[in-house]
Amino acid sequence: MVRKNRLLFACLAVVIAGLAYHPLAAQQTGRFLAPANQTVAIRAGRMFDAKTGTMVNNQIIVVRGDRILDVGPNAAIPAGARVIDLSTATVMPGMIDAHVHVNTGGETPAQRAIIALANAQVDLQAGFTTIADMDSRGGFNTVDLRDAINSGLVMGPRMQVVGESLNPRAGNYYPDTESVRFYTGRTEGKDLNGPWAARAAVREAKLHGVDWVKIYTTQDFEGPIHMWKPDATLVNSPSLTLEEVEAIVDEAHRLGIKVACHTYGGEGMRSCLTAGVDAPNHLLELDDAGVRMLLQKKLPFVVTLDDLISLEKGDLDATGGRNSRMKLAEQAFRRAHAAGVPIVFGSGATSAAIPHGKQANQFDYYVRWGMTPVQALQTSYINAAHMLNYNWDALIGTIEKGKYADIIAVSGNPLADINEMERVGFVMKGGMVVKNNLTPAIQQALAP
Repeated sequence: MVRKNRLLFACLAVVIAGLAYHPLAAQQTGRFLAPANQTVAIRAGRMFDAKTGTMVNNQIIVVRGDRILDVGPNAAIPAGARVIDLSTATVMPGMIDAHVHVNTGGETPAQRAIIALANAQVDLQAGFTTIADMDSRGGFNTVDLRDAINSGLVMGPRMQVVGESLNPRAGNYYPDTESVRFYTGRTEGKDLNGPWAARAAVREAKLHGVDWVKIYTTQDFEGPIHMWKPDATLVNSPSLTLEEVEAIVDEAHRLGIKVACHTYGGEGMRSCLTAGVDAPNHLLELDDAGVRMLLQKKLPFVVTLDDLISLEKGDLDATGGRNSRMKLAEQAFRRAHAAGVPIVFGSGATSAAIPHGKQANQFDYYVRWGMTPVQALQTSYINAAHMLNYNWDALIGTIEKGKYADIIAVSGNPLADINEMERVGFVMKGGMVVKNNLTPAIQQALAP
């Protein structure tokens, strides 16, 4: 029976994957796209204006197809529109998580595909209508997942993806039996040696259809010897040279894609900031010079706490309680925020400390570390939208006329209790209601 279920599981994934590749898939299967002639009106008791950071009352949001047709206290509700009464709730734009990993397991490509889809759908149910997958952990199935969602083949959040990283993170030494892999001639999934190999890797990634490329410029071999010095400071072993990082950034921008960088500190962090990567992540040893460079180059800071939370106990054990990556993250966050560096919400959601669907708990860290609730929310709205590729801040991140109807709601007021963001009860993505635990069906009437 177990073998039969696994076979069925794999076959289902293959069928889904096959449909996703079909050139007519969007025409044949767009069941998860809002009909162009559909009209919905939402009565919002409170609405968070992510641009101004204010809460406005008694707004009407009119949605036609997948876009917002009008919004305001006096917006006219067209005859025949479906009316959703959220007059006792707080309505907000759909959240953006700029750093997730939807591939969290599976022994076969089919299993990986289904698990990735499930994680993406869990994020959507939690109110994250847009996500950026920052490393598929091998392969490029996130490209196919993104396209299947866009075509309406399956339900899921909007996605921007990096596929597999160009320069992998090392958590342990390579076994000697794998050392020959550096000389195979291909660059995908390999350590990059030299600027020209780096440029070739970017081109390969672009041909796979990615929106971003991801590099790791500091390696973190786990354990008290490899990660921490005797004085409880980070080792920060660099993995790429400045010339290699500059080549990656230049080639990516030439081809219309952006660059994300995992880095903790030292030479690796300086390389990322000097080269002007679009999404610097972690920056645990961010100092005043680093802050000045972020401001000078107008770069954001993606905090990304997931793996740091899961590593906290081991770090404290290794340093005798003197230091941890979470402690360093808080210091970096406070320094950047005080200087006015844009902070972008990027949870690092995977299957460890912050599982998919639970990542809104990071807002509480932001508030405890010095942000107001308004500022914390804006990290997942205008800040994140501005960082994404293709000028998506013109399409998402706020509830405005002409933007995608990506709308969520909670029963309470997140400006009074930021933990309300962990209890999203209503989700609309592109005009389609994905979840509604706030409005009784009887109240979803048609306008006269």
